[in-house]
Amino acid sequence: MIGKIVFRIILILAFVYLLFFLFTKPSNNRDWSTDQAVLPEVQINDNLVSVKNVRNFSYKTTTDYTPGYYDSAFDVSRIKKAYYFVEPFQGQSEGVAHTFLSFEFEGGQFVAVSVEIRKEKGETFSALKGLFRQYELTYVIADERDVVKLRTNYRKDDVFMYPLSISKEKTAALFLSMMKRAQKLAVEPEFYNALTSTCTSNIIDHAREISDKEVPRWHRAVILPNYSDQLAQELGFLDETEPVWTVRHKYKINELAEKYADDPLFSKRIRGR
Repeated sequence: MIGKIVFRIILILAFVYLLFFLFTKPSNNRDWSTDQAVLPEVQINDNLVSVKNVRNFSYKTTTDYTPGYYDSAFDVSRIKKAYYFVEPFQGQSEGVAHTFLSFEFEGGQFVAVSVEIRKEKGETFSALKGLFRQYELTYVIADERDVVKLRTNYRKDDVFMYPLSISKEKTAALFLSMMKRAQKLAVEPEFYNALTSTCTSNIIDHAREISDKEVPRWHRAVILPNYSDQLAQELGFLDETEPVWTVRHKYKINELAEKYADDPLFSKRIRGR
């Protein structure tokens, strides 16, 4: 008897969730947090990618900042390299981390792309809420002086930057894939999902588009991104012969980011140039 009651309760809860799932729709029209209120506007014309509203905030603390944006154009034929960033979160469970990509172009031009939840004012991230259509998904296209320094200099998280060992053609394809997704999200919003549509799983989807190898969509390193650099090495995306976990210190950029925080050539300096 008790078993039947429990079963009926589960069915009712499943039905309620299904209704919630069907009738809750993503939107780009909410009272957004200031740092995510303005979406990037992407235009693609052959090899030229124009981005309006590249984010470039100046921070005093993680919550005290001056908003800033600029417009920029990127010639995909002049792309040089992509970099994979891993930011383990301090004080959280082992394996929890944020990941994002950045791209370098000839002439010292850099731009970062960070897949995140799009927060409303007063909202904070919860992995549990992230399973239930509580956050929209956004692609933050930003200056490295914003997204890198926010993490190294103000959150004080460790940040590791890995140059990807992929061809120029695949680097260009990866960049275009991310720009097209950002362009689509501006008109067709989607929900973030803590299992199926996260920072790392979206990067994996882009990697699957350009890789000749089988890139796993479901893997421990996708659920726990602090291990994702190991997966990247296994897939041949990192030019590192030693186990990456044991040589992470070589890719940690916190000291350089602190030292060159105000340097106009910040992106070059954190690469040791």
